[in-house]
Amino acid sequence: MFGRLGSYLKSIQARDPAPRSRAEILLYPGVWALFWHRIAHWLFGARLFFLARVVNHLSRWMTAIDIHPGARIGRNFFIDHGFVVIGETAEIGDDVTIYQCVTLGGTSPDNGVGGKRHPTLSDGVIIGSGAQVLGPITVGSRARVGANAVVTKDVPDGAVMVGIPAKATLVEADKWQRDFVPYGTPCSEIYDPATQKLEIMRCELESMRKRVEELLAERDARHAEEARRDRA
Repeated sequence: MFGRLGSYLKSIQARDPAPRSRAEILLYPGVWALFWHRIAHWLFGARLFFLARVVNHLSRWMTAIDIHPGARIGRNFFIDHGFVVIGETAEIGDDVTIYQCVTLGGTSPDNGVGGKRHPTLSDGVIIGSGAQVLGPITVGSRARVGANAVVTKDVPDGAVMVGIPAKATLVEADKWQRDFVPYGTPCSEIYDPATQKLEIMRCELESMRKRVEELLAERDARHAEEARRDRA
């Protein structure tokens, strides 16, 4: 047990430069929220639903993080700061990182698949602060969702999503497949979280520029074809 705890704390230390020791990490609300959730989830699986809810409410009061007892969470899950909501049918893989004020929310049950109405996050996913991931969608392995993005459709493996509604940026996934990329939306070699909005706007501008170039190329090709037909 202590070996698993040490491995878990080490994984958080690798993703967060702030703590000076592993003991300091034990004070993190995200760590305690996960601890209480493990208990609540066990009670939920034993069909002790009321007791599971009691533990859930206690955890939410202590940590400002609301994880439904039914949510399934893998290894080394890290919530950096708090104010996160995770719904009942959410599924979270290994080594997932979520920043503050994120919602893994549901849709109307009649839109779900077999009762599944909350997202599935694959291994290594990073969700930026304020993002909303909604519905029975799948966020692919090592994908990243930028700050304040709203995701309502499946996300491919390794994609970087920004905007409302969220769209993939021009960041090359292969270039950024590192062990960990803080804040989830790297658009430049030096990334400062204080300039998240500027970075997101730059990504969107790059997307628009590329689309304009594609449209101009299509227009030129069409004009060239029309000129060729006229000469014929």
